[in-house]
Amino acid sequence: MKVIAKTDEYTIFQKRSGRYGVRSADRQWINADDKVRILLEHKLIEVAEPKPAEPEPAEEAAEEGGEEAAAEE
Repeated sequence: MKVIAKTDEYTIFQKRSGRYGVRSADRQWINADDKVRILLEHKLIEVAEPKPAEPEPAEEAAEEGGEEAAAEE
């Protein structure tokens, strides 16, 4: 692993696989949201925006059926 950035609080490593590891000053690995926040601060990763959820076709068919039934009455 090679050192990418080193601060008083943590050290960022790049693994041979290209992924990053972050180790705190007390030699504990930092994971999850804290790791993502640190890597974003150093502009080493980009976070993709989640795709908008599309309604399922079964829900659309149920909605259309309800409108047709109301129009027939």
